Amino acid sequence: MDKKTMGIHHITAIVGHPQENADFYAGVLGLRLVKKTVNFDDPGTYHLYFGDINGTPGTIITFFNWAGARQEKIGDGQVGVTTYVVPTGAFSFWEQRLQHFAIDFTKEVRFGEHYLAFEDPHGLQLELVEREAGDLNEWTFGGVTPEVAIKGFGGATLYSAEPTQTGQLLENVLGFEKVGEENGLIRFHSQAAIGNVIDLKMTSTGRGQMGVGTVHHIAFRAEDDADQLDWKRHIGANGFNVTPVQDRNYFNAIYFREHGGLLFEIATDPPGFAHDESEETMGESLMLPIQYEQHREKLKSILIPFDVREIE
Repeated sequence: MDKKTMGIHHITAIVGHPQENADFYAGVLGLRLVKKTVNFDDPGTYHLYFGDINGTPGTIITFFNWAGARQEKIGDGQVGVTTYVVPTGAFSFWEQRLQHFAIDFTKEVRFGEHYLAFEDPHGLQLELVEREAGDLNEWTFGGVTPEVAIKGFGGATLYSAEPTQTGQLLENVLGFEKVGEENGLIRFHSQAAIGNVIDLKMTSTGRGQMGVGTVHHIAFRAEDDADQLDWKRHIGANGFNVTPVQDRNYFNAIYFREHGGLLFEIATDPPGFAHDESEETMGESLMLPIQYEQHREKLKSILIPFDVREIE
């Protein structure tokens, strides 16, 4: 079976206080909170989704908010760096914006592209890259307009305990194309316009420890439920233990852990984020899966209140 994923569907990370989280990803980066819900496996914890105006696959970063938990170590078995793509010519805006909010950044060059590298308040490693490909994000918030707004993911840098095997998985199972090698990184491309670049670090950084400031998993795209079942058979046939399909309300998900320790997910593009609230009001209300609706008042008393707000 010759299968190729379109690229990244979403990336899920563990962070701290939800207000700090919202202030950074909405207030500073200008992303839209497209869904406020709970961790389906731990409903006393938020699961927040930030992305473009429509919550398009390839734009969504999601968070489990563990306020007060210990910050842990980024390392092997994790996504080390999450890359966002902005329109060509937007760097001067973003340099000034990061400086305005007193966010330290460095300038880097990789595979002929220029990057602005920085971290969020909870230690996640982020970077911006300019590229022509990808639709503009029509969401406007806090002074971030479509001409400069984050379009979605540019890609991710993977840290693996077994990088050779992880590279073989990316190329021979998930269908990424190996396109270059430079300074200890191998670059892979997929077919999508965004979320289409994976850089794989070929040397160890030491074992990662899961906690605040680390990525929990990275999800790749399946076209629909039928395609996901094909992926389940395909991945299983290549020797990986794949979970049953999990209903995540806004997509269906299967998971497997690859040989380098990273938790990979295959997530369906549909149904998306507007099926339980309108596109205009996405992210404004706490949305619960049906199994937790009876516990709404209890959960609201546990979850930390926060606002999506413009910050000066």
